Formats: sequence, structure tokens, C-alpha cells
Amino acid sequence: MSRSRARFDTAWQAALDHARQAAAQFGMDVVVTRDVLGRACLLIDDQGRPLAHDDANVVALRDSFKAATRPFTGLEPLLFGDKLFAPELYFDADDRVEVSPRQATGTGVGSVHALERTVIGTDWARSAPAPNAGASRRRDRRVALYGFKGGVGRTTATAVLARYLAGTGRCVLVVDLDLESPGVSNLLEDAAGIPRHGIVDHLIEGGVGNADGLELVARSSALPFKGNGEVWLAPAGGSPLEGEPYDYLAKLNRIYSDLAGLNPGDGERPFAARLEEAIAACEDQVTELSRPPDVVLLDSRAGMHDIAAVTLTHLSGLALLFAVDNPSTWEGYRMLFTQWQQRPALARELRERLRIVAAMFHSAGDAKRLPTLRDRAQELFASTLYDQLDTDEDSDELYHPPLEDDDAPHAPIPILFGNDLVGLDPLRSRDWPELPFVEAAYRTFTTTVERLLPKLNPASESS
Repeated sequence: MSRSRARFDTAWQAALDHARQAAAQFGMDVVVTRDVLGRACLLIDDQGRPLAHDDANVVALRDSFKAATRPFTGLEPLLFGDKLFAPELYFDADDRVEVSPRQATGTGVGSVHALERTVIGTDWARSAPAPNAGASRRRDRRVALYGFKGGVGRTTATAVLARYLAGTGRCVLVVDLDLESPGVSNLLEDAAGIPRHGIVDHLIEGGVGNADGLELVARSSALPFKGNGEVWLAPAGGSPLEGEPYDYLAKLNRIYSDLAGLNPGDGERPFAARLEEAIAACEDQVTELSRPPDVVLLDSRAGMHDIAAVTLTHLSGLALLFAVDNPSTWEGYRMLFTQWQQRPALARELRERLRIVAAMFHSAGDAKRLPTLRDRAQELFASTLYDQLDTDEDSDELYHPPLEDDDAPHAPIPILFGNDLVGLDPLRSRDWPELPFVEAAYRTFTTTVERLLPKLNPASESS
């Protein structure tokens, strides 16, 4: 009987085990990579002491690795730093995840790192470059609204929050990043008022250096509010002129790849950087047409998708994580937080920018539900992103907010939910945000988020 083949997860575990074996056996650093099909290979850093590829130990390692990982074995099971054209792309890659550190001098055991090479998902664990002063100011005024599961009222909350903040005198830009299922545009503007181009157009045209002159934003005329504020919309896709061709799906299918530089010698242009450029272009257009946005609301798509990854890790200063108290929600967020936990520096940078939103929380007859949700959120953060209290470090230096801390990431911001909201059709009633039960449902949410934002510039309040 032939030996059974490994499955995806067991093959990866076997690859990691062989990487540790190689690091100890040869005393060299090892990177284990996994490609888009899940096939693994070992890269051994023998640049200082080249290994003979026909050495008995090397041959034995190769044969054992192939047997343990098939059919998820790379086309070249073992690669050697001494023979690689650009070994630094692997052994010094920023997105490596440490599996085991290099042992103390004299032990002769190298380090082991994992390096994923995937089509999507890389940005969940990719560190964002340190922003300059201008980019930092842009990020601080951006708020991401994200839910691991769809159908939790995220898009409606985005529209309500935009209206409320405009009512305080702010200039608000709403960017529809739910590119596979756009929705917020319909709550903010009639079809005739949608601009000719959207986020997907900038990503496509910018890919070939042709993004100048796009019409990306429009001022909302369908969202009622009082005061001197403004609401602007940057839709996912545009509304072309009559007779003008427009193939949204063809564009959507081409936007997510990392691209090479436009000119020889230019650096790579990852998807995260290109999405940042698209949002910045929308902000700049609002500035040209009116004034700089005080707040930018990023309505992200749900799930483990690169749009969400980039929005949460690279683009936003505050990230609102919508949650309902059910097992699938917590399992999903645990998968996400575990990805960040593998990169401690990224986790430390992100955790204080997160806040849980208790979506669809019933206001009557459900008094125990919110504390229960708080308990589960705190347990999730404590086991993943918060510092562990059972370490030897000074407890004063550890970040581990207590359960009762209302300003902690785990403290839920409630959105009340009632039967009146079930039958609400925002497209048929443009004055829906002014209905008393809507304002009551979102009051705590809107006022809490406003408190978390940077202080409003006095010039904006008086404009």
C-alpha cells in the first residue's frame, strides 16, 4: 500500500519541522516558503559556508522533506543562498515570520523563518512603512468600519456617522471600499449625482500612470443634516456619461496584484500603496473643491480580504470592528488577531487603534448581553494582542487594560437595534436618518466615535 499523502496543514507542519532540523544540523538560518498553491520549500542560508548538494546529509534531508510534504512539495524542495540570484529577497524579507530564533553563539543552531507567497492575504501580516508627517496626519483622520461577518449594519452605520459628524461642522469624506458589494453610495447620493469614476478606476488607471483627471468625488445631496458641515462621497465605481462604455467587473478583476514600477529603476508598487494613493487622490479632490476633509470614513468590505487587510493595517487611524455575540464572529476575529500576533511589532502598533462595536444590540429585555460581549471581547484581546501578564517584564510597562476600562479596545460601543429598523428602506425615505428611533439607536455610537477622533480644527467649526 502506498504511503498516504499529506494534507495542506500537515504538509506545512512537516515543512517547519524539517526547517528546524536543517537549522540545527547545518548551523545555518533557514527560511521555509509556501507558494500560491501551498507548496513548500526550504531555503538554507549557506552563503558563508556553501553546502555540497550531493552531500549525504543534504540528500537525506531532501528525500525526507519530499516524502513528508508531497503533494505540497515545491518544484525545488531545497534551495541554497549561495546559489540564489538575490538571496536578500528571502533571508532579509520584511514579511518573514519568525518560527524559532537563532540560538546563542556556540550552539550552532540557526534561525527559522516562514515566508508566505500568496495571491491575497499577505497584507494582514505585512508591516506598514513608517508614515511621514503628512501621511500620518492623513491616517489619523481616517476611520475604518469593518465587520468580519456581513449583515451587521456596518454600511448603514457609516452613513449615520457621516451625517452626525457633518452636523458638528466637519467636512466628511466617505470612501466605499466594499468593492465586491458596493452599498454606501446609494445611501449618500442619487444615481445621477455619482461621479464619473470610482476607486476601481483610480487603481486601474494608476496602474499604467494614467490617473490624472479622474472625477472621483461628489458632494452628497441625499443625506439630510443641519450645520455647516459637508458630506462627500468617493464611490467604488463611477457613473459614466450616457453612451460611455464602463466595465466594472473587468476592472475589479485586475486591481489586487502588486505591480512593478512604471519606469526602469522604480520600486515595486504593492496593492496597499496603490490603494493609499487612490484614497489620497479623493481627499485632495475634496480639498480642491471645498476644504480638507476633517474625517474620512472607510467603509471596508467584510471577511479576510486584502481590501480589509490594507484598510485596517495601513490606512486608518481608528478601526471600528463590528461584532455580534456568536461563535462565528469570535472565531473570525481570533483568526485575524492571531495573524497580527505573529508580528509583535505590528500587533503593538495596531491594538490601541481598534475598538469593538456591539452591532444590533437589543435595547430592551437583553440587559446581560452587552456585558457578555465585553467579556468575550476582552478574553480575545487578552489572549492575542494584549501583553501577557504572566511574564517577567515590569507590569507597569505592559499593555493589558482591565475588563472594566471603558476606553480599552475591547470595550464595546453599542448600536441599539429595534423592530422599527427591520423594515426601514433608506432608498425610499431620504429623511430616514432624522427619524427619532434611528437617532436613538445610534446616539451612543456616534457620540463615542466623535470623542475618539482628533479635535476639530476651529477653522472648520466656523466655516
